[in-house]
Amino acid sequence: MRHGLETTAPRWPPIQTAYALVHQAAHLLANHDGLDAAAVRQAYQEQVLVPLRTHEVQLGPLASAATHFAKVTASYWPGLFCCYAVPDLPRTNNDLEQYFGAARHAERRATGRKGASPALVVRGAVRVVALMATRQHPLSPAELRPRDIAAWKALRQRIDARHHTRRAQARFRRDPATYLATLEAHLLKPTLPP
Repeated sequence: MRHGLETTAPRWPPIQTAYALVHQAAHLLANHDGLDAAAVRQAYQEQVLVPLRTHEVQLGPLASAATHFAKVTASYWPGLFCCYAVPDLPRTNNDLEQYFGAARHAERRATGRKGASPALVVRGAVRVVALMATRQHPLSPAELRPRDIAAWKALRQRIDARHHTRRAQARFRRDPATYLATLEAHLLKPTLPP
């Protein structure tokens, strides 16, 4: 045991420094003090990213991991602190992923398909929202009635457009030559002058 500790002793300081920075980042993002988005962003910048850059030399073999961490943080930076600015916005998408998992599970139980069905692709915007709503509480007929008829018609048009696209894809896969010939004839059809 002593020999193992003595052999690995030079490797511990970089690990301790890296873990201290990771724990500081987790503490700031937990936001136990209830700071606003700008304050969390500034504290994260000053207490995590600046020390991360200054400790890169001391991190030794972990310097490449620190560089990668800084790069990934920079890519997420524009949306990283939105959850502190918008009330009730969750900090992670775990709950949302559970809803999509529940939708996949319900679809699989109903159809027996392991993959997503074409209906879920076409009507996913409606089905997933309906699943999320009904998991909260059963809906009454009055709640199912559309309140905004124009928005409902626009949604119907988008779904019909997706149906049309899916039908065209199926026709093309079934008989590509006939589909392309029909499309070409339609495009070359002479137009009548007004």
